[in-house]
Amino acid sequence: MAVDEAFGSVVAAALAGLALSVVIERLIEPRPSWVRPWAAWALHAGLCLLAYAGVTLLLGRPWFATAAVSAVFLTLVLVNNAKFKALREPFVFQDYEYFTDAIRHPRLYIPFLGWGRFFAAAAGFVLAVAVGLWMEPVPGSRFAWSGQWGGIAAVLAVGALLLMAGNRKRQAVSFEPLRDVRALGLLASLWRYAQEERAPVAAVSTLDALPLQRPEGDLPHLVAVQSESFFDPRPLFAGIRPEVLAGFDRLKADAAAHGKLQVPAWGANTVRTEFAFLTGIDEDGLGVHRFNPYRAVARGWRVPSLASYLKRLGYRTVCIHPYPASFYQRDRVYPRLAFDEFLDIRAFDDTMRFGPYIGDTAVAEKVAAILGEAAGPVFVFVITMENHGPLHLERVRPSDVDALYSVPPPDGCDDLTIYLRHLRNADRMIAKLRQTLERCARPASLCWFGDHVPIMPSVYEMLGAPNGEVEYVIWRNPAGGPMRMQNVGAPSLAAVWLRTALR
Repeated sequence: MAVDEAFGSVVAAALAGLALSVVIERLIEPRPSWVRPWAAWALHAGLCLLAYAGVTLLLGRPWFATAAVSAVFLTLVLVNNAKFKALREPFVFQDYEYFTDAIRHPRLYIPFLGWGRFFAAAAGFVLAVAVGLWMEPVPGSRFAWSGQWGGIAAVLAVGALLLMAGNRKRQAVSFEPLRDVRALGLLASLWRYAQEERAPVAAVSTLDALPLQRPEGDLPHLVAVQSESFFDPRPLFAGIRPEVLAGFDRLKADAAAHGKLQVPAWGANTVRTEFAFLTGIDEDGLGVHRFNPYRAVARGWRVPSLASYLKRLGYRTVCIHPYPASFYQRDRVYPRLAFDEFLDIRAFDDTMRFGPYIGDTAVAEKVAAILGEAAGPVFVFVITMENHGPLHLERVRPSDVDALYSVPPPDGCDDLTIYLRHLRNADRMIAKLRQTLERCARPASLCWFGDHVPIMPSVYEMLGAPNGEVEYVIWRNPAGGPMRMQNVGAPSLAAVWLRTALR
């Protein structure tokens, strides 16, 4: 049986696409090493060939398939680079929800890629599809084994064999994306992280060491606030007015404990700190689930939580997050974490916004209303939203510089000014919550902490980057015992708080 031109065209296009994938990979930050295990190269080649063969099988246009698969890979590289620039972390398999979230919540994601690049990529993709489908004809021998189908079968077979070979010698991963991408390449690291997602979770919680008996006396109201992007930026620039965090400073002066908080996130990925605080589980015990632990919880992983512990003591448990409850699947996760009620964006209205999101002051008023109506002890966990970026989409007002600085900042620090504008409202929220808790009929305690530092790459280039630690403070009413200053990790914070609040 003679092999016709269509067979050769499929094979040639596949080899061209494979070579192009290696070229595109050189654009990745961090750049992978040429010297990597043969199994990693086999995974890379197998995935590329299988993707190419699948598109060719569907459309019957091999060179268009090469262009389409290369365009998708290039888009993945651009997304990886945008994430690496903003968050200091390469793209991982668990980030695939970014693509659907970018459609549902475009303001949170697309600006970091750049609206210009996004629209250019979208227009280029549509144009490529139109031109490719029009200019490359489907061969008459598409369904002949000596023609296109035979070529597709050959490419599929080679791709499958390479993938099987790469899988047989399963490459170890460290779950440090920077190291794994450099060692294995982007596609191989994505594949390995996807495989590890199926691994069972065996983690130990710091909450397991808490006493199970109910303390004597009235149980205090407990309010924990994970403040969006909260940290003290005043060491970055001496010209920031200290009174921007006046309420925080007063709370810290009267605190039962305060210090630096080591968090498992930089600039974003709020749920990593959130999960660590609520469950007391360190990321080292999570394996690949450290990147988005809520995915495992939503699938049925039963995990102890701060809320479940407090419910056993007699608390009503409430979460407040002024954003759609479906984001990060919180609507499915929080019932599994033993919260009785979840108040999301629907509990607020547009008059409560400050900038693009619900303001911190409105959230403080919601906490006050819940405590004012409480018949028994309540645990309220708050995840604020006001200071969520992208900061560069907002504009500095003429009055902001005088209000926030004693000395004007260098040019190019608009993100810092906008951040401080919202940080001042976080500080007002602290003052409002303290006032509310001081007026409560029963004892009360507040645990305030940040989830990560904000995304301000241009500011950090000029003023220096923070080390990623944020602030926490634990305050109680009535006060009791000496103040402790200690640095802790996010998984230990809840236990430290309860030993202070429930003693």
